[in-house]
Amino acid sequence: MSSENHGTVKGDTALVMSPTGSATQGSPVSPSTSKPMPELPDELVQAGWSKCWSKRENRPYWFNRFTNQSMWEMPILGQHDVISDPLGLNAASVEGAGDAGVGNGQRKRLLSEEAAQGGLNSFKRPKIEIGIPVTPTTPTVPISPITPRAKPWNSTTGTEDKPGQPASALYRPTIIYWDLDIQTNAVIRERAPANHLPPHPEIELQRAQLTTKLRQHYQELCYQREGIEPPRESFNRWLLERKVLDKGPDPLLPSDCDPIISRSMFREVMNDIPIRLSRIKYKEEARKLLFKYAEAAKKMIDSRNATPDSRKVVKWNAEDTMNWLRRDHSASKEDYMDRLEHLRKQCGPHVTAVAKDSVEGICTKIYHISVEYVRRIRQAHQTLLKDCNITDPEAAEVQDRLVYCYPIRLALPSPNQPRIELHFENDISCLRYKGEMVKVNRGYFAKLELLYRYSCIDDPRFEKFLSRIWCLIKRYQVMFGAGVNEGMGLQGALPVPVFEVLNKQFGVSFECFASPLNSYFKQFCSAFPDTDGFFGSRGPFLNFSPASGSFEANPPFCEELMDAMVTHFEELLEKSSEPLSFIIFVPEWRDPLTPALNRMETSAFLRHHMSVPAFEHEYRSGSQHICKKEMYYKAVHGTVIIFLQNDSGFTKWEPTPERIQELLAAYQVSQRTLGSPVPSSTSSAPTMPSPASAELSGSKDSTAAKTAPERSASLDTSPASQENSSSSCSPLENTTPPSEAASL
Repeated sequence: MSSENHGTVKGDTALVMSPTGSATQGSPVSPSTSKPMPELPDELVQAGWSKCWSKRENRPYWFNRFTNQSMWEMPILGQHDVISDPLGLNAASVEGAGDAGVGNGQRKRLLSEEAAQGGLNSFKRPKIEIGIPVTPTTPTVPISPITPRAKPWNSTTGTEDKPGQPASALYRPTIIYWDLDIQTNAVIRERAPANHLPPHPEIELQRAQLTTKLRQHYQELCYQREGIEPPRESFNRWLLERKVLDKGPDPLLPSDCDPIISRSMFREVMNDIPIRLSRIKYKEEARKLLFKYAEAAKKMIDSRNATPDSRKVVKWNAEDTMNWLRRDHSASKEDYMDRLEHLRKQCGPHVTAVAKDSVEGICTKIYHISVEYVRRIRQAHQTLLKDCNITDPEAAEVQDRLVYCYPIRLALPSPNQPRIELHFENDISCLRYKGEMVKVNRGYFAKLELLYRYSCIDDPRFEKFLSRIWCLIKRYQVMFGAGVNEGMGLQGALPVPVFEVLNKQFGVSFECFASPLNSYFKQFCSAFPDTDGFFGSRGPFLNFSPASGSFEANPPFCEELMDAMVTHFEELLEKSSEPLSFIIFVPEWRDPLTPALNRMETSAFLRHHMSVPAFEHEYRSGSQHICKKEMYYKAVHGTVIIFLQNDSGFTKWEPTPERIQELLAAYQVSQRTLGSPVPSSTSSAPTMPSPASAELSGSKDSTAAKTAPERSASLDTSPASQENSSSSCSPLENTTPPSEAASL
């Protein structure tokens, strides 16, 4: 079609999605309609068709704003999609229409028509037909492939779904790392919609800016008061530890915690005083580290308000160590490390005593700044909703019945959404709002769109889809931090073959700690219910109370969170008489032994536990949604796999030796190359047409193999510093469980 009517669509041109669903490219993308045109049938209008006038050809033509397809003749309901099915092999035949030799009502295009064909940036919004009236407060009818009268992804205008028929799609990934066809066996009690404020890009942008400022305040306080850099990932673990206790309204920043001083932040900052201890490989490095520690301890005790006894002990030990270093040049690396450990034991308590008030001041200051930022964000959010005439709804009636788990719903309707620019750079989807760009791999963008179709019930025309994706990715991007590979341990995932075995042998269909970005199943719990609920999240796991089901738990490696997780597991297993099983993957930290690991290994519900040695198994990268290679990295610590089950759960999913052996075999690094993701099986992906589309998950092309920082009380690796894993990918065989929210 002639270019003067609508500009040629190029691969890298930004495509702007407006809140009303219209597409504009630069200025207007839709063809001009200089002459009045007769009305089209409603079915064609809903499919995106409009009648336009060509100035160049001086004749009318038909244009589809969803696919950028143009035709000289009126489209016929039921005809095939010339983009995904150019030969029309899967479309219903139409008799007596079009030119000879070209079926299905099509005729050959002119060259001008070919030039107007949509490129990589054309965003095809699927058509959803829902016969059942649904509202945001109707939790028992989620959109899913088996919801009655709701068409799955491969539905096309005017045609009924046919088994095995290929789906229309803009982008089809060659390898996928999830299986969204596995239905849930998790049963919960029906619950009321959540009272979280609906996400909005303007508010999310403000939250991102304030969180970045809070990180900067933390860095400045550590440097000014203690002369150290903030411990790596300590701010991220502070967020996790605070959210375990927080009762405030903000989904990310804490504002109502007791106690105010964070044990996690205090412990990690104190561990780096007077200097940070790093891993040592060579003798000279050990000698230099010992000298620096003695010098820093002496300088610190001189500059602080220490007691005479403390000053005397630290000075004597530091000077003794320096004299030993000067006269003994033949010591081995082990001699230097032994001397360092002795010096820490002698000086550590005195150094801690003089730094205690200063470090507590850092923790208190950061918390109070966070409280003030939450107040600002909340005020701005409420003002925005008030301007949109959105008020608190009446309490929804909830029946006391058991249902299959369904995505969390918000009580408040969403306000009007601003424009989000979308364009593609090779295999990366780029979404921009007010100059702030977020990126996601096109395969994962397709996954998000599919999850949105299954889970969202208030946006059938996908008018708020791009803005909600922008908010989702921005939230995780801010939580991770801006450092190289920072926060990626929070989004690590189990290998695909492990998920396949868990589902096949133990009936696992649910992830307790995941996100829309790294989930393997379409049912999971995640950190942020307000942004993740539209993409299948059941909310935070500590607020999720299943009555039965089989679950996988791979929590972020934060000691306080893992301890709260164990408490929640035991409460659920104690209350339920239905089959309930939890398979937990946690790091093997035994020096010192973490409370969570100790409690699970002595639990009354323990059925089996085993260890997988370090460097003999792997995890998927936390940046899997943006990286092109290095999808897998070897675990630098051992992993303990623990089975907690009640009696009926043990009867149904007993960890027999055969099942355990198959699980261990799937966990090995064999037949997979680090950095080259190759899932062990490919799936039919019935509804995976890779459309345009997390535990506790950007823009880097690759993620380096993770290395673990120091342990808090020794030179070993630290639970507060290790990398994590959560959930990942590749479809398995299909199951036929009941509808996600059907009443039992």
